[in-house]
Amino acid sequence: MTAFINNVYCVGRNYKLHAEELGNAVPEEPMIFLKPNHAVAALNGESLALPQGQGTIHFEGEIVIRAARDYTPGMSVNELVDHMALGIDFTLRDVQSVIKAKGHPWTAAKGFKNSAPLSAWLPFPGNKEVEQTPFTVMKNGTQVQRGQASDMIFSLQQIVDYIGQHCGLSEGDIVFTGTPEGVGPAEQGDTFELIWGEQSLGSCEIG
Repeated sequence: MTAFINNVYCVGRNYKLHAEELGNAVPEEPMIFLKPNHAVAALNGESLALPQGQGTIHFEGEIVIRAARDYTPGMSVNELVDHMALGIDFTLRDVQSVIKAKGHPWTAAKGFKNSAPLSAWLPFPGNKEVEQTPFTVMKNGTQVQRGQASDMIFSLQQIVDYIGQHCGLSEGDIVFTGTPEGVGPAEQGDTFELIWGEQSLGSCEIG
């Protein structure tokens, strides 16, 4: 599927153990930030260029969902979402630490080119199946992250309701839904593979 991508929403700190590993408080409501849509790239086995000389870059593997229509109050996630993928929220961690301390927006740390690579799209199998299916991030052939939607602080339904009511959701909007614990550095030459259940959905090498 070649999907039109409009807005790129991201949910921060949506897994308790991830918030704790970075020393952050667990949020009381969804933390939403945006990436520009040119941050999106394909996880198609090819080299992915990331910024150099700006400090540590961290990988954050995530479930990504795509809205098929305009959100209206009371709409279920199964009615709203038509496809899902896995993605990586690459983050300039040192840059983020500085701008967080200053109270500045996260865009400089989160919105750079290629910071939101996506796997192939799959038909959305329904919220229940998504909650029961684990996803895995492999780095250089070793598992570094594993989680599933049932571990989220805010469920997919809560996420789409919050974004839909506060910001709006329409066809082509995608949502990175948060990352489990195990984030770490991504360096030149590292390879990443994203696995849904037992199915490999995409990979890349950091160039």
